[in-house]
Amino acid sequence: MNTLLLYLSYPFVQYAFIVTICVSLCASLLGVTLVLKRYSHIGDGLSHVAFGAMTVAAVTGLTNDIWITLPCTTLAAVILLSGRTKMKGDAGMALVSVSSLGMGYLIMNVFSKRANLSGDVCASLFGATSILTLSLEKVVLSLVLSVLLILLFVYLHHRIFALTFDEGFVKATGFNTKLYNLLIAVLISLVIVLAMNLVGSLLISALIIFPALSAMRLYHSFKAVTICSTVLSVLCSISGLVLSILLGSPVGSTIVLMDMIVFIGIWLWEKVEAKR
Repeated sequence: MNTLLLYLSYPFVQYAFIVTICVSLCASLLGVTLVLKRYSHIGDGLSHVAFGAMTVAAVTGLTNDIWITLPCTTLAAVILLSGRTKMKGDAGMALVSVSSLGMGYLIMNVFSKRANLSGDVCASLFGATSILTLSLEKVVLSLVLSVLLILLFVYLHHRIFALTFDEGFVKATGFNTKLYNLLIAVLISLVIVLAMNLVGSLLISALIIFPALSAMRLYHSFKAVTICSTVLSVLCSISGLVLSILLGSPVGSTIVLMDMIVFIGIWLWEKVEAKR
């Protein structure tokens, strides 16, 4: 406990906790909608797009890559969620995903002048220690974007609920479903860009999927699942961050491990209750 209190006295650890809470809240809020609309894998696809954009920002020397990653990820989210691509199933998402990942790695290899290239790639893909190296500017930006996302979700939650379960009915009642789907795409891209610093490109989907699936096993109403998902997400992320600081383990992987343990625990509890 004394070791943890000592770490908490450092500003970079305080920054990490602030961003962790913001990111886990935002990811879990949209996670329920994405899981119910069967868009669970979109987090993976968009995170790979964000990785490709981030490599461009890195080789051009931008200190804050969000100004390139956010518009690129938002554009990809709009294209993928608009349904205008002629490719069937998830082929379009897979095409964008692997292309962005491959081009991003190629750009880093060809243009990067940094000596520790493999370390940079590992930090981008798995989070590594990037959450503990955040500047005050990034923390403030993450805080502002998170508050904006949460306020938008709370204000529009009735329409998001309707779009989640019956988009055809909402369209028939006169609402502009394209506008709201576009807004959801923007919110998703915001979550992806924010979460890259926490768990890395390859593990973002865990923040979106695990809390939502765990909450759905405990509750059956949209409101209750959403609230439970946010609580579980924040608790798992904070406990994962604390464990990673104390054990020296990778932050992203430790947070995903905590989410996985909670999911398995709830699943086992369900099995035991069913046999009684």
